[in-house]
Amino acid sequence: MTAIIELDNVSVAFQREVVYDRLSFSVNDGEFLCIVGPSGCGKSTLLRVIGDLLGVDMGGVTVAGSPAAKAWQEIAYVFQSPRLLPWRDAEANVILGQQLRFGRARSMSEMRDKARSLLELVGLGRDMHKYPAMLSGGERQRVSIARALAVEPRIVLMDEPFSALDVTTRRRMRTEIVEIWKKTGKTIVFVTHEIDEALELADRVVVLSAKPTRVLETISIAAARPRNLAGPELNAARARLSHLLGLSGHHQE
Repeated sequence: MTAIIELDNVSVAFQREVVYDRLSFSVNDGEFLCIVGPSGCGKSTLLRVIGDLLGVDMGGVTVAGSPAAKAWQEIAYVFQSPRLLPWRDAEANVILGQQLRFGRARSMSEMRDKARSLLELVGLGRDMHKYPAMLSGGERQRVSIARALAVEPRIVLMDEPFSALDVTTRRRMRTEIVEIWKKTGKTIVFVTHEIDEALELADRVVVLSAKPTRVLETISIAAARPRNLAGPELNAARARLSHLLGLSGHHQE
């Protein structure tokens, strides 16, 4: 497979604290890659490095064959909070992402058509004219996913996007994001603090160490989707991840 993101011996320090110590890994084109690691190791910061929102002190970051600084149009973000404008309905929030990315290079009718097709994709075709206050937490996060896809990125960076949702909604959103990933063919880099979430979603899981952060191990998960989290392959992967993260149970805090 072809790597679409490559981090090569990346080092970052804030004042005297070393955050990343010669950190290296790659993400394949079209892959669903999850990143796990202990609290405070810089999982979310790593998405900023990939998106060139944070420069590196040493090493290199390549995105879609270019330095990260030149590849920002290949990337879109989905955050833990949906970050929707309360005075815009769902459709208008998805249009806003396109307005900010494309300016006047796209007509309003093109952007509206794109917004509507993506809201249909995420299951909100009947709710596109509802305002954020009228939507559930899961529905608001679906709008933010549609907004990210609307700017036609090759890569979607997702920073614990389901962690603020209740357990039932979180499980449903995991199933839905896999279906969206399959339909769109995007590369997804997904930060999570839950081992089971990574096991359910990922083609591979990158396990980070405590600071100074480096890659402890990368674990491939070949189990067919939808996945049986109680199956022997995923039980073995869970045990390995728990061991690497120093956890007695299978949920990471």
